[in-house]
Amino acid sequence: MTLNPHIKLFLDIIPIGVFFIGYKFFGIFTATAAMLALTLLTLSIIYVYERKIAIGPLITAALVTVFGGLTLWLHDETFIKIKVTLVNLLFAAVLLGGCLKKKGLLQHILGPAFRLTPHGWYLLSLRWGCFFLCMAVLNEFVWRNFPTDIWVNFKVFGLFGTTILFALLQTRLIQKHTQTGE
Repeated sequence: MTLNPHIKLFLDIIPIGVFFIGYKFFGIFTATAAMLALTLLTLSIIYVYERKIAIGPLITAALVTVFGGLTLWLHDETFIKIKVTLVNLLFAAVLLGGCLKKKGLLQHILGPAFRLTPHGWYLLSLRWGCFFLCMAVLNEFVWRNFPTDIWVNFKVFGLFGTTILFALLQTRLIQKHTQTGE
């Protein structure tokens, strides 16, 4: 059984929404605990319905568990802040590493959604790898130079909005490199 894509999207973004609300009303540690719990709950729901979990959300959940757990255990918000950097660096390393070997690794994740030429997959992977690298650097800059209030807003709205915008900007590349015919 597969989840409705709208429900799946909701399950993917609800932990960050709860993190934001939790932070605004209760602070960073409660927000981190809520995000950690909801990340694991939503992953469990997806697994129950689909009997599989995509690698991206699984890696993110593992890092949320480790760095969210360290944040709570050591009572140090630095760990939840660097989690964002590490997730982005990991995705960048995988995608750019694939590009060094002339492989468009996004095909393994987005293959069912798009039928691109090998060069199209390579370019899309390269662009996303560079994007994730930039987001890692930007996160480091923000959390190290601004108060936690600004970092939380950046994490919830800045990173999400930038990611949506970047994805939309890839439409032309996808159209140009879509394979036609059978």
